[in-house]
Order: sequence, then structure tokens, then C-alpha cells
Amino acid sequence: MHKAGFVNIVGNPNVGKSTLMNQLVGERISIATFKAQTTRHRIMGIVNTDECQIVFSDTPGVLKPNYKLQESMLAFSESALADADILLYVTDVVENPEKNIDFLQKVKEMTIPVILLINKIDQTDQKKLGDLVEKWHALLPKAEILPISALNKFGTDVLLKHIQELLPDSPPYFDKEQLTDKPARFFVSEIIREKILLYYDKEIPYSVEVVVEHFKEDEKKIHINAVIYVERDSQKGIIIGHQGVALKKMSTESRKALEKFFGKKVFLETFVKVDKDWRNSDRELDHFGYNPE
Repeated sequence: MHKAGFVNIVGNPNVGKSTLMNQLVGERISIATFKAQTTRHRIMGIVNTDECQIVFSDTPGVLKPNYKLQESMLAFSESALADADILLYVTDVVENPEKNIDFLQKVKEMTIPVILLINKIDQTDQKKLGDLVEKWHALLPKAEILPISALNKFGTDVLLKHIQELLPDSPPYFDKEQLTDKPARFFVSEIIREKILLYYDKEIPYSVEVVVEHFKEDEKKIHINAVIYVERDSQKGIIIGHQGVALKKMSTESRKALEKFFGKKVFLETFVKVDKDWRNSDRELDHFGYNPE
């Protein structure tokens, strides 16, 4: 009998959810940087074998929303509680176990298998880890607890094998050749946004959205036009930089990453536009694909 199911990854910001997702899927699907709140959407990565199909979902970090974009991000995370066959709750060795206790209570009430993953165990010792396991067991008594290091691939093979054991009997939900539910344009936007996260400081990355307006692909090359939206004129100036140097550097690094991702030559043009207060606009959030259906 074939097995298939939805394995949803949730947790607070910056605990390593995207790194874990990329390790489990074996492809670079989610943005994984040292900065918090890098994942904004719910992103599926699909693992296929002859016997099973695992549909992983990476979700935004759980936080108390300060503006409408973050409300949408939280809705993506909460939707992952509603349709999971298995839930992976990711924490790490430094965060307070009682952070976002309201969300944790929802996890506690779930009837499906919950696996609590204590990530980044390479950054602590055995005693502290043992104390953490006890605290988490008190908070989520029904959850299985597995210490891992996603970055170092410690414990991820054991986790993947255990997930396969827990999956329900089911035919596949997606084509066996499919890797994700997102189109190519989505990954273009995410790769450019990742480079902005890496190369710009302070509030700039969190005020940015990237929209691919033109994507034309043939056998040997891809032509892409992308618009970087910011909220203020001053942010536009920072993105472009003196004589366009900053924008050129970021665009060059994005092009290299896109060529690696797609495995072919990429011609990338980037433009910067101001869309005032887009993070608090329902209309713009709909346009940018943030409001869950």
C-alpha cells in the first residue's frame, strides 16, 4: 500500500524551520538566512519514493502581528495546524519554551502525531538539553521529542524515516515528478528577496516585496524582469545606492543564484518602485498573494 500525507513545519521565528525543510526535501526550497521572519508564505516541498509521498510545508515564524502582512503570515502558520497529518513543531536550545503560549496551546490540543524538534543542539551541552526536554515534555506531554541539528544534518535521517512510518495509507496527492506547489516565478521572487535580506540592513528587507513581471524561458536561457517594491522614497534610494551600485551588486548575486537554481543562463533586469504602506493594505496584500484563501 502506498503512503502519503501532509507534514507541516511550525514554530517561532529563527529556530531553523527553513533549514530543516531544505534538508528534508533535499532541495533549496525556502529562504534560510540568519535573519528572523524570512519566510512569509507557506511553501510546500515534496519528497517522493516508490512507496510514499511526503508533502512538507514550511511556514512563517509564529509572532504577534504588528501590521497586516504579519497577520497574513500568522494565518499561514495557523492554517498548517488545520490540514496536517503530522506536525513538526521546531524550537531550539535558546528560545523560551513558553514563548507564544497561545499558539502552543493549539498544538497541545491536536490529535494527530506531533514531533517536537529541539534544533541547534550543537550549541549546548547534554545537561541543558536534558533540562529542555523535561520542560517541553511538561508543555506538550503527547509530543515525541527529538533533538536535532538541521544545519549539520544530525537526526534528520532518523526523523525522515520516522515520518514515513507515521504516514497514513493514501495515493499520492501530487504528480510523482513534482517538487513543490509553487511556480518558477515564486522562486525568482524568493531568491531576489533573500539577497536583499543579506545585503541590506535594518528595516529595508522587511519593507520589500518582489514581483516578477516578465518570465520568458527557452531551452538555453531565461529572461526575467522583476520589480522591487518598497514603502518609501528613502528606501528606494537605499536599494538603488549611489550611482546604482547597491542594486547592481544585489542583482548580480541574484542572477548567479537563479542560474544555479534553474541550471541555465539567466538575464535579469530589476526595477525599484514605491508602493506606500503596502504591508497594511488588504488590496496590495491580495495582489502580492499573502491573504490565504
